[in-house]
Amino acid sequence: MANESFDLIVIGAGPGGYVAAIRASQLGLKVAVVEKRATLGGTCLNVGCIPSKALLQSSHLFEEAGHDLAVHGIVVEPPKLDFAQLMKRKGEVVEATTKGIAFLFKKNKIASYTGAGRIEAPGSVAVVGDDGAVKDTLAAKSILIATGSEVTPLPGVTIDEKKIVSSTGALELSQVPKRLVVVGAGIIGLELGSVWRRLGADVTVVEFLDRITPGVDDEVTKFFQRALAKQGLKFKLGAKVTKADASGAGVTLTVEPAKGGAAETLEADIVLVSIGRRPFVQGLGLDKVGVKMTERGRIAVDAHFQTSVPGIYAIGDVIDGPMLAHKASEDGVACVETIAGQKGHVNWDLVPSIIYTQPEVAWVGKTEEQLKAAGVAYKVGKYPFTADPRSRANGATEGFVKVLADKASDKVLGVHIFGAEAGTMIAEAAVAMEYSASAEDIGRICHAHPTVNEAMKEAALAAWDKPIHL
Repeated sequence: MANESFDLIVIGAGPGGYVAAIRASQLGLKVAVVEKRATLGGTCLNVGCIPSKALLQSSHLFEEAGHDLAVHGIVVEPPKLDFAQLMKRKGEVVEATTKGIAFLFKKNKIASYTGAGRIEAPGSVAVVGDDGAVKDTLAAKSILIATGSEVTPLPGVTIDEKKIVSSTGALELSQVPKRLVVVGAGIIGLELGSVWRRLGADVTVVEFLDRITPGVDDEVTKFFQRALAKQGLKFKLGAKVTKADASGAGVTLTVEPAKGGAAETLEADIVLVSIGRRPFVQGLGLDKVGVKMTERGRIAVDAHFQTSVPGIYAIGDVIDGPMLAHKASEDGVACVETIAGQKGHVNWDLVPSIIYTQPEVAWVGKTEEQLKAAGVAYKVGKYPFTADPRSRANGATEGFVKVLADKASDKVLGVHIFGAEAGTMIAEAAVAMEYSASAEDIGRICHAHPTVNEAMKEAALAAWDKPIHL
């Protein structure tokens, strides 16, 4: 058992933890990372963001080959799915990405320990093996908790990762299911539901609320659901799953109206439970050292990410703010820069969000509903991709860009995009809003032609005064 001393010990090697570790090393700190997985990268790189995007891309190309190439003059036979190769490629993408993190650790001289991290006392972390035995004891001036989140369980439904799966199991199916039921119409459920629908599954989405994607701008949601329905996804909104019977060949779900009423049953080969995520804080020894929690079960921190115990910090999904990988990374950088004596800051109000379906949905800042609730007087500028030449040339004209600006100052308060390249386009809005740009500012910037980003310029012009091409 080693007894080594460091400037910083990071518990968790996901996008928050590994980025924090690298930045801390760059700043001259001696760093160790404790990670329970055998590979680095956390949920995102191993069983989340990266493998899901690999499958989204593959399934999109399969759909495109089967339905969308003829208009370009490209005639192909109905494509055949090589499922084994599709899953093999997904695994290769994950492996390459996690190996890349391991290389960066070696490059930055970061010590890596495999096991669960448990805080024994301020400045002391035990590395615990799968058998519960302590493998190593590490000492550090500072400890950073970056353990991320886990799947929120659904009462009455037991996840076995075979027939009733979480997002992890949904990425490892042995074949395309004939009938898939997705419980939860949030980002993860709709992304994975769209993957398996494109590959041939009959997909039904059951959502407790009377709408999909809570938190997304209402107007965007309306068009988004319509697009998904056109693609073949079926929706049961305002409904709750009360029971799941997996004793037979498939799964029988009992579904009831959320507001009360007669129950019905749904038959599925696979059920994906995707009702959200919760902070992973079990087994960290937080009670033992006196780390305070919030009412929502997250770790309470101050403006510099320090917990109630001096020298113990927390970032990412275990604290307040959006549960997003890039937010965790920015938290990590800001936190370790502060530890190193610099100044770090993250504006949680301007963390962009993306749904990687086709078309994509992306947004940053406030929705119309939030502005109305706050009593803010605002202007709306919209521009459809049908009016954008590059989108027309690409054959991807579904959707629009929507810019919300303060009525008096013209400052951009929110940008919402529904379209094929929304996830890439939203970066421009995030930069502009971080520097308090007005709609006029964005509208007067020269955008290259022909690009889909011209739709951003036109929507900004529409919010400020008038668009040129509409």
